[in-house]
Amino acid sequence: MSDAPKTLSAMLWMVGAIASFTAMAVAGRAVSFELDTFEIMMYRSFVGLAIVLTVARATGHLSDITRRHLGLHLVRNLAHFAGQNLWFFALTVIPLAQVFALEFTSPIWVLLLSPFVLGERMTQTRVLAALLGFAGILIVARPFGETVGVGVMTAALAAIGFAISIIFTKRLTRSERITCILFYLTAMQAVFGIVCAGFDGDIALPSAATAPWLLLIGCAGLLAHFCLTTALSLAPATVVVPIDFVRLPVIALIGAVFYGEAMELWVFGGALLIFAGNYLNIWHETRKPIER
Repeated sequence: MSDAPKTLSAMLWMVGAIASFTAMAVAGRAVSFELDTFEIMMYRSFVGLAIVLTVARATGHLSDITRRHLGLHLVRNLAHFAGQNLWFFALTVIPLAQVFALEFTSPIWVLLLSPFVLGERMTQTRVLAALLGFAGILIVARPFGETVGVGVMTAALAAIGFAISIIFTKRLTRSERITCILFYLTAMQAVFGIVCAGFDGDIALPSAATAPWLLLIGCAGLLAHFCLTTALSLAPATVVVPIDFVRLPVIALIGAVFYGEAMELWVFGGALLIFAGNYLNIWHETRKPIER
């Protein structure tokens, strides 16, 4: 396939990713009035585990699931579980656009943490990218002269959790197949969800009205990452990442129309700086000479 058809195909996959991430945010807010975040994650993991096992069996990939690197899987999924719980909580207390803007800082945290976990070198370009990202965080969070609210803090911490998850996923992909990674993602987080949701001895069952939203969360979560991964396999990150940022105005519009949330210019301004930091690093990395 030539570059033009691949790019067009990647753009279509990114439409699916944007729709899936957006649907998960809307569904997460819808079920938050009936279930706590641990219960949401528990039911999401049940749905995801059923999908992963069904697809793996149908495609003959069950043998891809191994018991190697269980420690890495555990750390990766603890970080993702914490980040996803914080993300679902943030959805209920601050505007959707603000949550998404802070979520986009995950690659900045990956830059800062990778030297310690993956042994990657911190270059001048990466430092500049991180500084741009943090300038964007300050604009989005606006801590000047006021106390940063719990919603902003949880959204920012969620981004760090996602970053740790990304780093350990990169380590796992060196030896493990995607089926194995997704299996432990859903299986381990189902266990975490049961333990945390049942800690108080009271696990709420989903109602008839909530069950479809939980099904949507489980399906959208897996589909979003599948679409994003597929898009990155078809086109350079310099093409995919700008498309992914369309999520911000889309979710801001949804927040304004359905939830009466203001479309704040400072959120978009900060998000542009965060995007600039991410894009600068990607642009620099993709233009490095190939080592032979």
